[in-house]
Amino acid sequence: MKEYKVIQPKLGFKNRIQKYGDLLNQYAREGWEVKHIGHNSPLVIFERDKNR
Repeated sequence: MKEYKVIQPKLGFKNRIQKYGDLLNQYAREGWEVKHIGHNSPLVIFERDKNR
């Protein structure tokens, strides 16, 4: 079974790219995989196995 997490990152104006990368890496360490990054909205959808 899969579980999903939807986030709307608050990155500010300084170092946006670095903060975005750090955020994605943080979730990856927790076992989350990016399934979708919004083009017209700042939403990121993650997925991982629930019974891991």
